[in-house]
Amino acid sequence: MGLRRWTGPVADPPYPAHVSSVYGNLFRISTFGESHGPAIGVILDGCPPGIRIDQAAIQADLDRRRPGQSRLVTQRQEGDEVEILSGVFEGHSTGTPIAMLVRNADHKPGAYDHLKDVFRPSHADYSYLAKYGRRDHRGGGRSSARETIGRVATGAIARRFLTDTFGTEVIAWVDRIHTIEATVDSNTVTIDDVESSPTRCPDPDAAAAMVSAIDDARGRGDSLGGVVGFAARGVPPGWGEPVFDRLEADLAKGIMSLPACKGFEIGSGFGGTLMTGLEHNDPYVPGADGPELASNRSGGVQGGISVGAPIYGRAAFKPTATIASEQTTVTTDIEATTLAARGRHDPCVLPRAVPMVEAMILLTLADHALRQRALAGPN
Repeated sequence: MGLRRWTGPVADPPYPAHVSSVYGNLFRISTFGESHGPAIGVILDGCPPGIRIDQAAIQADLDRRRPGQSRLVTQRQEGDEVEILSGVFEGHSTGTPIAMLVRNADHKPGAYDHLKDVFRPSHADYSYLAKYGRRDHRGGGRSSARETIGRVATGAIARRFLTDTFGTEVIAWVDRIHTIEATVDSNTVTIDDVESSPTRCPDPDAAAAMVSAIDDARGRGDSLGGVVGFAARGVPPGWGEPVFDRLEADLAKGIMSLPACKGFEIGSGFGGTLMTGLEHNDPYVPGADGPELASNRSGGVQGGISVGAPIYGRAAFKPTATIASEQTTVTTDIEATTLAARGRHDPCVLPRAVPMVEAMILLTLADHALRQRALAGPN
């Protein structure tokens, strides 16, 4: 299918802009800012009052997401120091909107001037132009993974709320890069295991092979994709909604809204299609506080609602679209040209995607926790 020139309105559309940067129902975030603008920020509305807000913990998660943390990721040097502007007093949430800001320090918009009239392969350049009639060519603007700063910052607040209130733990890790598959037990893997390698793969042998593969891809002017695994432990039964707001559906929406994410599965996922019903079903057994699952191929969710077992799954991320090798493309005048990217880019997004996946799980679970609390009422 060929590219079409933009022929729609470029100003004063006859309809209001829709709200495209908001996520959540009760625990709701709204992010703002561009990759090479002055700052990135987020507003969190609906955080219950009295939640401990630890700025150091928020910063720790942002440090796991930030660029320049190892040779395996983009060398853009950003401290990503978070500023809390509102909604927090004496170390606790007040119940009012929490606004946070991270200023861009190492942004170089002029480095993207050569892309002003070129559509980068597998980027959002043409699709944004087709939608809005204009685009921000400075590193992709809103389509850049730098937008996820706000998600990770508010995810850290959701983590504190879920941990302190329900004992819930969320962890993600790199499960595969290209053809290198790790061996990871989702029931026992720890954050220390994950952070033991710059790849964020808790399998030492696989991690070493991944480092070599990423270095080799960078040297060839290429990039690699892979899979992030995740687990949420200590999720009480009853979270999630029937039909359209099923818990796994909202998890899929949250995770697949991340840049470069192209696939999602929960529990046995696509592997479950190779089993029979008898092989796949999770038998119930008596438990101390109610029925428990003897196995967990459903991934902790049945009928769209959590059952108290660990929620686990995987998310697929494509190879980074920006590569140093020359590629064919077209200009904004639909003329054939070639492009070899310049600048600072991730040869593999997987290590930095780990805290992003955690953030979207945390935000989704916090929202459903509040929805369940609202359903249950004051008692």
